[in-house]
Amino acid sequence: MNTTISILAEIPEELHESLKCFLDTHPAWDQDRVFSAALSLFLLQNSDGDRRASRVYLDTLFNYAA
Repeated sequence: MNTTISILAEIPEELHESLKCFLDTHPAWDQDRVFSAALSLFLLQNSDGDRRASRVYLDTLFNYAA
C-alpha cells in the first residue's frame, strides 16, 4: 500500500536557494522527489537497515513509478 503524507516544513534560506538551483538545472526532478530522496536516504543511513527506506530511496533516485 502506497500512502502519501504531506509535510509542511521550513528550511533555511540557503538550502532553499540551493534547492531552486538544483531544480532549475535538473528538469526531471521536482521538490517532492528531492525531499523523498533526501528523507529516505537519511532514514537509510540512520536506522537499523529498514528495507522500505531502501526501496523508496532507489525508486526515487531512478524515478520508478510506484
